[in-house]
Amino acid sequence: MNLSHLLDARRAAGKPVRVALIGAGKFGSMFLAQVPHTPGLEVPLIIDIDRDRAREACRTVGWDEARIAATTFTDDGARAIAGGAMDVIVEATGNPAVGIRHARAAIAAGKHIVMVNVEADVLAGPLLAEEARRAGVVYSLAYGDQPALTAEMVDWARATGFRVVAAGKGTKYLPAYHDVTPEGVWSHYGLTPGEAQSAGMNPQMFNSFLDGTKSAIEMAAIANATGLDVPSGGLLFPPCGVDDLPHVMRPREAGGVLEKSGVVEVVSSLERDGRPVFRDLRWGVYVVLEAPNDYAADCFKQYGLKTDSSGRYAAMYKPYHLIGLELNISILSAALRGEPTGQPQGFRGDVASVAKRDLRAGEMLDGEGGYTVWGKLMPAAASLAAGALPIGLAHRVKLKNDVAHGDVVCWSDVETDANSDTIKTRKAMEAAFSSILKHKAADGSRAPA
Repeated sequence: MNLSHLLDARRAAGKPVRVALIGAGKFGSMFLAQVPHTPGLEVPLIIDIDRDRAREACRTVGWDEARIAATTFTDDGARAIAGGAMDVIVEATGNPAVGIRHARAAIAAGKHIVMVNVEADVLAGPLLAEEARRAGVVYSLAYGDQPALTAEMVDWARATGFRVVAAGKGTKYLPAYHDVTPEGVWSHYGLTPGEAQSAGMNPQMFNSFLDGTKSAIEMAAIANATGLDVPSGGLLFPPCGVDDLPHVMRPREAGGVLEKSGVVEVVSSLERDGRPVFRDLRWGVYVVLEAPNDYAADCFKQYGLKTDSSGRYAAMYKPYHLIGLELNISILSAALRGEPTGQPQGFRGDVASVAKRDLRAGEMLDGEGGYTVWGKLMPAAASLAAGALPIGLAHRVKLKNDVAHGDVVCWSDVETDANSDTIKTRKAMEAAFSSILKHKAADGSRAPA
């Protein structure tokens, strides 16, 4: 609650917080829209593969020509990171391989890194975060995106003495969505292909939101940042409105749908027959908590919290998230406090590639939101044991084997480039955490509540 005061002090001292943005897409543009209205925060460097598009993005969000002229636009991320006098690097490309490369460049240059690129974070974030800690810089999830907002709510619950039963977000979900391809995605959003094209909407990206992949990625990020467990069979996506969170999102033994307490989960804004859920949480995040004693449970009732019938389970939620409009919180927290807004502390959740249809040897996988695979959340130990191919590596790789519809695609099913820096990084992370995961599986240890 002191970030604005700390920023004012930096501004008064003539030392503005300087940020380099990598990727001027939607998330980046929303952040840029706030910059002129945040005295003491400067973005003197924008890195994008299309510099003209990046300049136009600045105009679109309201930058004047003087501010644009004072900004350097480049497509050479590594050189810009190494040479710029920046406090914080924001990685917002959405490309896992590129994100890993930029994160490591920032860490090597002694700069804090805010990882909007949750795809890269889930692929290798636990390793990158450890590298950042050793280097004395901050590696942070991006505030405004749902993983950081959920991690904040989990931290709030634990810091106030509550046991976290479940945490996650809402989304629009039906089981059939797992097999949807970019060709058929727009009907599920109530749009025609022409309307989507005129709005500049990318069908594969929006399909990753629909087919369950983005939800899996975000829940893996939350699990890794908070230590919460991952459902053993994958996400359930139960239909649930905000008033029913304490009733539905509790363990089965207490009458809910969860296999146990202390897990991540996504709630659907649609009933299984397609009807809308009453007071849905499609755009928001939540945490379900358990009263540690009868007195706290009585306080829940006295202060109007919605609870389950026992009165012991309650929920807190935020109905919306504002994406890049909220990103300043991460940037200022890193630069002024030296603290992340969520950061991987271990490797608990992974996202495996699952066939959307019967796939044949010789086919090329086209990654998240595409025509061939969707991403399924798995416990990291189970994913490693199965040799599952991470969704972040299922881009432009050729199948060596047939894979049946609904089956997990494994490393052994694809041709990979052993010299790829991205694959080397992922393998290094698997090696670094495999012994820890085996030990936890052997002694039955679980996440803190």
